[in-house]
Amino acid sequence: MKTKTSSNCESCSNYVYDEDYECYICEVNLDEDEMVRFLQDRHFSCPYYQLDDEYKIVRKQM
Repeated sequence: MKTKTSSNCESCSNYVYDEDYECYICEVNLDEDEMVRFLQDRHFSCPYYQLDDEYKIVRKQM
């Protein structure tokens, strides 16, 4: 089964607020090639994208 990838960082669970830098950052460490593709390609699909679903745990408990 293939997972869906996306490049909408704002809805990704890896996109978190860093209090030291006072901005949002991606917690995934992209390698150099991935970073170049991400910065140059408007249609880059991040393989590490995970939908930030805050209700996921609640659904599991039901």
